[in-house]
Amino acid sequence: MENPRAEKVAVVEEVRERFKASSAALLTEYRGLDVSALADLRRALREAGSEYKVYKNTLVRFAARDAGLELDELLVGPTAIAFVTDGDAVTVARALRDFGRTNPALVVKGGVMSGAPLSADDAKALADIQPREVLLARLAGGLQAPMQQFAGLLQALPRNFAYGLKALIDQQGGVPEGAAAEPAASPDTTNDTSEEG
Repeated sequence: MENPRAEKVAVVEEVRERFKASSAALLTEYRGLDVSALADLRRALREAGSEYKVYKNTLVRFAARDAGLELDELLVGPTAIAFVTDGDAVTVARALRDFGRTNPALVVKGGVMSGAPLSADDAKALADIQPREVLLARLAGGLQAPMQQFAGLLQALPRNFAYGLKALIDQQGGVPEGAAAEPAASPDTTNDTSEEG
């Protein structure tokens, strides 16, 4: 059986690797949540692409320092960490916010995203961002509108040219006699030699 020190070293290593492998990590206080509520929260976070883990604060402090993160002020009281592994930090923050609405015992303390610290207010603001799919759809719509306007402009150029040409012809009193007769003349009449005289 491993000695307690080796177990702690293994946990520190595990937490450090989770921090490095995650795009974000949101720290929460779960004091007051019963086992059933924690199971519901874990399920909601799993669906959002996150793993929700509880570790001893002292071990998380060591792991965070090893990973180059400064989280000491967040590691007070019972702390659980939502590591964003497969999902999007916005979706995970929204899942925490939504769960907290019906379970006020859950408190989001802050976290870290791409190595940058997040305050509790930052984490709340993150939950208010539109989902990635909505933002991409808006971007695509924003790119599509100018293209549609440009296509309309390209269609309007020949049409407007034709209208302008017709207006110019009408302003000049119509097509001159010679200009109208030339295209209408058939090749047979130019070679007609039956006229004498």
